[in-house]
Amino acid sequence: MAQMALGTRRGTAGAGRTMRTALPLLLLLLALLGQSRASDGSFQRALVLDMARVLLDNYCFPENLLGMREAIEQAIRSGEILHISDRKTLAGVLSAGVQGALNDPRLTVTFEPGYVPMTPPPLSLLPREQLVRLVRSSTKLDVLDGNVGYLRLDRVLGRETAAKLGAFLQDYVWNRVARTRALILDLRYSVGGELSGLPHIVSFFSDPEPLTLIETVYDRPSNSTWELWTLPRVPSQRYGKRKDLMVLTSKRTSGAAEALAYALKHLGRAIVVGERTSGGSVRVDKIRIDSSGFYITVPVARATNPVTGQSWEVTGVSPSVSVRPKEAVSRAKALLAARATIPKAVHSVSDLIRRYYASRDKVKVLLKHLETTDFFTVISEEDLAAKLNYELQSVCEDPRLVVKTATSVPVTTPGDSDPDTTPGDPNALMDDVFRVEVRPGNTGYLRFDRFLDATTLVRLDSQIAQKVWEPIRDTDNLIIDLRSNTGGPSEGLPILLSYLHDPTLPVLFYTLYNSIQNTTTDYHTSATIQGPAYGSERNVYVLTGYHTAAAGEEFAYLMQSLRRGTVIGEITSGNLLHSRSFRADGTTGILVTVPVLDFVDNNGERWLGGGVVPDAIVLADEAEEATAEIVQFHREMRALVSGAGELLDAHYAFPEVAAKVRGVLEAKWRDGAYRSVVDYESLASQLTSDLQETSGDHRLHVFYCDVEPEAPHELPKLPSSSADAAYVVNALFKIDLLPGNTGYLRLDTMPDAEALTFDPVGPRLLTQVWSKLAQTDALVIDVRFNTGGHSSAIPLLCSFLFGPEPPTPPRHLYSVFDRSSSSTAEVTTLPQVQGPRYGSEKDVYVLTSLMTGSAAEALAFALQDARRATVVGEATPGGSLSSGMYQVGGSILYVSVPNQALLSAVSGRPWSISGVEPDVAAQGSDALNAAKRIIAAKQRKQEARRAQR
Repeated sequence: MAQMALGTRRGTAGAGRTMRTALPLLLLLLALLGQSRASDGSFQRALVLDMARVLLDNYCFPENLLGMREAIEQAIRSGEILHISDRKTLAGVLSAGVQGALNDPRLTVTFEPGYVPMTPPPLSLLPREQLVRLVRSSTKLDVLDGNVGYLRLDRVLGRETAAKLGAFLQDYVWNRVARTRALILDLRYSVGGELSGLPHIVSFFSDPEPLTLIETVYDRPSNSTWELWTLPRVPSQRYGKRKDLMVLTSKRTSGAAEALAYALKHLGRAIVVGERTSGGSVRVDKIRIDSSGFYITVPVARATNPVTGQSWEVTGVSPSVSVRPKEAVSRAKALLAARATIPKAVHSVSDLIRRYYASRDKVKVLLKHLETTDFFTVISEEDLAAKLNYELQSVCEDPRLVVKTATSVPVTTPGDSDPDTTPGDPNALMDDVFRVEVRPGNTGYLRFDRFLDATTLVRLDSQIAQKVWEPIRDTDNLIIDLRSNTGGPSEGLPILLSYLHDPTLPVLFYTLYNSIQNTTTDYHTSATIQGPAYGSERNVYVLTGYHTAAAGEEFAYLMQSLRRGTVIGEITSGNLLHSRSFRADGTTGILVTVPVLDFVDNNGERWLGGGVVPDAIVLADEAEEATAEIVQFHREMRALVSGAGELLDAHYAFPEVAAKVRGVLEAKWRDGAYRSVVDYESLASQLTSDLQETSGDHRLHVFYCDVEPEAPHELPKLPSSSADAAYVVNALFKIDLLPGNTGYLRLDTMPDAEALTFDPVGPRLLTQVWSKLAQTDALVIDVRFNTGGHSSAIPLLCSFLFGPEPPTPPRHLYSVFDRSSSSTAEVTTLPQVQGPRYGSEKDVYVLTSLMTGSAAEALAFALQDARRATVVGEATPGGSLSSGMYQVGGSILYVSVPNQALLSAVSGRPWSISGVEPDVAAQGSDALNAAKRIIAAKQRKQEARRAQR
């Protein structure tokens, strides 16, 4: 691992390939520029050619050079540069051209005949005393208030230089920095340095494990790549990942300092404060083009960040917080001060969740998640609130638990309650709250725009019985209008619900857990109500609007969950969250909205609040009209549900299952499961779901149709003219010869057996299909794309695959039970067939898929059940040989019922409605290849046994 101190060097084959690809560019230039230097523009042509060669050998993006071909060709054709005699002007034109062609502003051409290259010696070669003075002059360290460290680095020292300074560098810089609680790393004036110093600095601000890739550097002249990794060990004490780190930048920040800021930012280790950096380069060389004094400045190396896949070069490092450089230190201090409140705020949020969050089963997971959450990128109170909210939602998925910043949201404390504004006069209160009518069609109508508390309801019990329940006691249906109900105390809900149930039968309405009081209460029907109960038999219709809120929403939700009513209208306000808001910490503006009530309905489902979605969504103003239509539909629906059960009882292929399903439908009706049904579409959907769920048969289907659906047409028979017989046989029976003398037969439909046995198709079938397949050593029958057809073809097809002519008796394939006639018929192979049989000794493989259906499934089942074939592929969907379509009464509702059952010849049991399970499972698209592999493996074993003899 020591070799990772700087990085791992490797050759870059991709760049080599790019260079080879770019060689035709040189050949093109030679062809274009291969004119006599004595001709006009020969110098300029040669200069362009030399410049192209320099770029090919040194530019760090060689793959981009392919785009120069058209640019250079166009420039020479235009003749623009051929007539420029001024050298500096020519250099400017070439600079603009190469920058435009490669979209890289670092590429510049200059004319400097007197230029003398000067390369400063590496710092590592300087005496140690001089290096110490350099460090003291380019490094400033201070400890600010609150034990905040300030480290200014004007140069990033390379690996060798740092190693030469040894203990001095650790004692003078890193060991002193390590003792601070937070650090401001100032790179605003850093304009020099070496990338080889990055691993030590980044490692100082990281943990030992896991090792992290910092940056990848590609060097074009050497065609090699270097990877810079964090170090497993550093000579000084690590600063680690837990302390805050601010990095200051400016427009002057360049080179290795940019690489450092970019790495720390995108590793999530630092917050960058200041200006966007200069956008320098890893390494830029000034290379002579020719002997006349022209030079080109070329970036010869490039860096890539493993996190972003991009680089800090050219575009620079964008700050997390943009400020003017002279304000960067003060802004960093302010950010550190703000971030110092994060642990306390997080602890406060955790404490609120621990104390008040009503979903107790989620508390432990939430607190553990907050303990391990990384808040390094948080730079403001708004960021902290957003981060906390995101992290909590990612775990609990509870929209009621919300963290946000606000200054005007009312903050509640445990024990707060809504003030009681109930009027004292009972008669005035009754007239003010309740409106009762009996409407045409003997439909009761009850409207109240707010809920009363339980104490008031008990006090007014006799008045409510007389003025509310007595007038509507004999109505056929009841409409409860909550469209303008804005809520009120929820404690009165059980009393109202008790009037809508049979008070002699205890019913659990809901369970409420109060985290503030730490109490759990079950709410049941009340046996103490004085008025006449409306009971649970008659239908109740609840009208809702957007303004329906609080207890009104709870009532609508409970009427749905209890299956006691049909909700019609608009989605409710969704303001009821059973929550309270608390300030997270006295020094912040962060507010935490915590669900303090856990509302669990009688089905054990936890209600997370939000708007109640009606069974029939209509505008509030249209709710009464829609209700009238639904009431009429419900009067007819009982007969429709019973009728569907009766049809199943009369025609379904499995009588005992039909009886069970019919009983379930009746029980669901009595339980109110169909009160949410509001039209034929929802009734068909509900019936289909109930039929399939109870029977386990996905083939049962209920649908509605305004016009009587047409009966399915008979499949067309095969042609009787000899002219078309050959074409049809080829179309229906696709054959091939696979390796290993394996026959292949693909059937995409099951044709009528009668047409297959008579002229002119029968003889064609023998000569074109069976005579060819009979000579093979194994056979693959492909029904992956066969959705069914005539089951009469199954005996004929199977007859070819069993034993020879009599005395072998016909083979029992399966039996078919027909519910319509209550009869069972055996299906067997034919005693005689025309042409040669395939016999029962050679292997047969049947390919299936999710598309294989009906008669094709029966073919696969029969061959598998008789152990005559190996089924390869996917489980088939489980179709039926025959389904009847029956109208429910005189309505537009229809039921599709499988009326035949296929019985196994071996066990006598019905074929599973789940389809044919393959002997060898494979994707449908790979089934043929799987069969080929099985056949090839078996043939190799047979050859090996023959060889041993």
